Amino acid sequence: MATAASRAPAASAPGFNEKMLFWASFFTLVAAGIGFTIRNALLKDWGGQFGFTQSELGAITGGGLFGFGITIIVLSFVADWIGYGKLMLLAFALYVASAIVTFGATLAYGRFGKEGAFWCLFVGAWLFSLANGTCEAVINPLTATLFPRNKTHWLNILHAGWPGGLILGAIIKLGLNRISGIPWEAKLGVFLAPVLLFGIMMFNRPFPRSEARVQGVSVKKMAGEVGFFGVAVVVFFIGLLFSLIVMPAIPQSWVKLDKSTQWAIGWGIALAIWIGYAIFSGFKLGHLVLALLYILHALVGYVELGTDSWIVNIGDQVLQSENKALVAFMWTNLVMFSLRFFAGPIVHKISPLGLLFVSALLGVAGLVLFSQEFVDNLVLWLVVSTVYAVGKTFYWPTLLGVISERFPKGGALALGFSGGVGMLSAGLLGGPGIGYWQDRLAVDEIRQVSPSSYDRYVAKKDDGSLDSKGFPFVSDVAPGTIPPVAGLDNGKLKVLEDYGKVLKDKDSTKPDRMKETTLESDLATLNADKAKGQKVEPQLEKSLTGRKTWWDTEGKPYYSQDEKPLEEAKLVGMKKALLYTAVVPAAMAIGFLLLVLVFKMQGGYAQVHLEEQEAPAEY
Repeated sequence: MATAASRAPAASAPGFNEKMLFWASFFTLVAAGIGFTIRNALLKDWGGQFGFTQSELGAITGGGLFGFGITIIVLSFVADWIGYGKLMLLAFALYVASAIVTFGATLAYGRFGKEGAFWCLFVGAWLFSLANGTCEAVINPLTATLFPRNKTHWLNILHAGWPGGLILGAIIKLGLNRISGIPWEAKLGVFLAPVLLFGIMMFNRPFPRSEARVQGVSVKKMAGEVGFFGVAVVVFFIGLLFSLIVMPAIPQSWVKLDKSTQWAIGWGIALAIWIGYAIFSGFKLGHLVLALLYILHALVGYVELGTDSWIVNIGDQVLQSENKALVAFMWTNLVMFSLRFFAGPIVHKISPLGLLFVSALLGVAGLVLFSQEFVDNLVLWLVVSTVYAVGKTFYWPTLLGVISERFPKGGALALGFSGGVGMLSAGLLGGPGIGYWQDRLAVDEIRQVSPSSYDRYVAKKDDGSLDSKGFPFVSDVAPGTIPPVAGLDNGKLKVLEDYGKVLKDKDSTKPDRMKETTLESDLATLNADKAKGQKVEPQLEKSLTGRKTWWDTEGKPYYSQDEKPLEEAKLVGMKKALLYTAVVPAAMAIGFLLLVLVFKMQGGYAQVHLEEQEAPAEY
């Protein structure tokens, strides 16, 4: 149970308890960053082992983000009443559960095939994101409360924990790459160490009440500050969540719903939430500026976290080395980690919105440069990574700082909605959307260069029909412009890649040389188990033997014809996908410039503070 204490005055230095709370909050983001990095670095392993396409892998990474968003939104209403300490205990339990469910993917694949593995990884990513969202619902308003006169600066320092975790995750992955034979489950489990660390640091600590709560601002008043306009942005993403994820996930054995019915129910729920919120808030319209900031945070989520979900995977393909890609990823986040400690002086010179405008322009430049053919070696990749890193460093925390400084009456609700929208956008649109563009652009390329290669490596369902995936929401609204596409099967590509390594290493004397493909090794293990009389899962046997039959009849005979066109098509798809993504920070730059002009007409950007009162006891 937490003890009572008084909040330190804004002008005084934070005490021991405040420092412990802040740095424990910092380490929650370190834990999230480590887990995020290792999960994304495992995409290639999962694609090869389970036969996922880029779109399916994007859906899994999306599951690690949009659950984050919905958790922040829901808990922002009740965080003060539940208590920050209890929420952190919940986050700890969710992290452990996510690891257990994810570890079950291989077993599920053996019993239920590709779909079973997908749902284990997807639900595991969901639980991981729920844990992250629970932490985020606590640490942003907590930091704003601890440092009410310098929110943007301290929120940037807090969010330096995210790139710090990404760096540590990459270092861990690099170290594990040097040790052969480590299963991916062991690699993923490393993220539980920092979870234990922040749990110990926060255990039984007293937490202060938020600034809005101190000043007697009720949740209803917070809701009115966000208003009808602001919550409309939030409700849009809730509608996406229900129509694209929740309703389709209902088993057909329970109730058969066609796609139009799923959409009607999903968007009907969103409309009901919008109307209910309007009634609860007293039909307050809120602020158009705050609504625009939410839209911009949605774009930030798409471009920052959506790109982060893919950048190591793309760098691996461009640089032909996962270790080099991880080095570049570490460098990018080292730049971000360092710069976030210096946001305060920069903001004092050019204002938060000016900083965000410049950052968006640098983001455009970085993505455009990434897409160029000449950026094909580690040195140039690091140079471009530096440009991109400087651009995206200040997006997330500075935007939260602007909302907290300009709309303090919104309290935890205004901050939670903003972070939630960013995460929902990243998970529902960013990760899957960038995966879609990789699939579509690679398919466009391979169809032009070698149509027969596409026919052999296209992703198919169990019944032999094409396994087409679209850009979430957009392909349903405009299927003629953004049509669903059947991407390349990463499981088949894994066999092709392994065979190339076997040919390359056949005359090698290295102890770690590749003697057989992973497919052949898995089949040998399965057959050995059968010979011993051990139970073999029928779906696993069907999947492996089916792929072996495909390889012997369609893959291996055309290896020399397919290898180069497929590799080049995949590279083209990845690079062009980054070019298309540059449209997002370009739109952000326009939005931030508009806000700069709006505030200039109002006399300039300035912080808004609630009237200071004596702080009540902590709980």
